[in-house]
Amino acid sequence: MHMRKRGLTVRFLLCGLGLLLTAAVGVVKAQDSAPDALVKGITQEVIAAIKQDKDIQAGNSKKVTDLVEARVLPHFSFGHMTQLAMAVNWRKASPDQQRMLTQEFRALLVRTYSSALSSYRDQIIDYKPLRAKTEDTEVTVRSEVRQKGAQPVSIDYELEKTPAGWKVFDVKVGGVSLITTYKDDFANQVRESGIDGLIKTLASKNRQSDSRNKTDKT
Repeated sequence: MHMRKRGLTVRFLLCGLGLLLTAAVGVVKAQDSAPDALVKGITQEVIAAIKQDKDIQAGNSKKVTDLVEARVLPHFSFGHMTQLAMAVNWRKASPDQQRMLTQEFRALLVRTYSSALSSYRDQIIDYKPLRAKTEDTEVTVRSEVRQKGAQPVSIDYELEKTPAGWKVFDVKVGGVSLITTYKDDFANQVRESGIDGLIKTLASKNRQSDSRNKTDKT
């Protein structure tokens, strides 16, 4: 798989996601908010929270992971994300395989979010006016991340309207889609070792990450 080669792109992409969604719980009611209002309100709270948390800035992996688990995950449509990343191979997977794929993909993104959140420093996020109709059930919230000494980077959030509110199902950094990035890797892995091989690879990477985190705490 080519996950390592694309790791930096995905990590930067997910840094934007982490900044966007971390402080949502208790700040904005997702089911009652317009997607752009939700994104903007959460971003302000996230930046403030990270700046005030010295443990996160110091790279406390457990605290960051707990934060992601509690506050980021409710705002993602992991089932939809996994289905999109698997593409035609999703229909070839059994219900049990689909469940395991979603579980491992979720764990993969959790550890990537956690790593990205720890790297936040002084980025500034500007949002573009939302171009959407009232009846739209899928929208794109466009933003630009600026940091001193670096070129601005566009980060666009794809959200879908669900009974539980707006949920993120894809993100694009500089036009590069998170889903497309994983779609290519997943397709290559399925060709090489089948769906079970992909599940084993994802599970192995997640276990290795858990082991490293435990070692860092000792």
